Amino acid sequence: MRKLTYFIACSIDGFIGDPGGDATSMVRFVDEEFFAFLKAEYPETLPTHGRRALGVDDLPNKRFDTIIQGRSSYDLALKEGITSPYAHLREYVASRTLNESPDPNVEIIADDLVGKVRELKAEDGDFGIYLCGGAQIAGELLDEIDELVIKTYPLVYGAGMPMFGSAFAISEFALESVRTFGNHVLVRTYSRKR
Repeated sequence: MRKLTYFIACSIDGFIGDPGGDATSMVRFVDEEFFAFLKAEYPETLPTHGRRALGVDDLPNKRFDTIIQGRSSYDLALKEGITSPYAHLREYVASRTLNESPDPNVEIIADDLVGKVRELKAEDGDFGIYLCGGAQIAGELLDEIDELVIKTYPLVYGAGMPMFGSAFAISEFALESVRTFGNHVLVRTYSRKR
């Protein structure tokens, strides 16, 4: 069974973006040390156009071969004219409003998102599934998430877009590892307690 991993950046108080979803304030923390970590441990989480610009497009996937993201996350790339932001992965976008995919590499999941994720998890393979976000899709898939990798940036937002856009429900995870960086970023990995 393949794992679904929610690999997400957030503020200290658990927001993945401001009230409109903008998280550009976190980008400044991707310094040399943190970028080296991302390249070594999670290279496939870097968008294809960013990998090319940084000269790391040839890095092999380490953990994931599939990505699922919500419409709002996908729209960030579309606004830049990028129709396949993770061309090095099998791409899925959960959307009830995007009728047709603008790219042959991107498959739209219009309904039964949970069923599709279960189907992907049941596939044979050594790589997992990267849940890119955002809050609404993470909330919808909360029961399917096997692992959380939370990149916590040393910022307090006070308000904004939460990590999970869902109703109150308690889900228990076990802390697997914590890594700290010189820029005060903290990366915590949790596995679901089943």
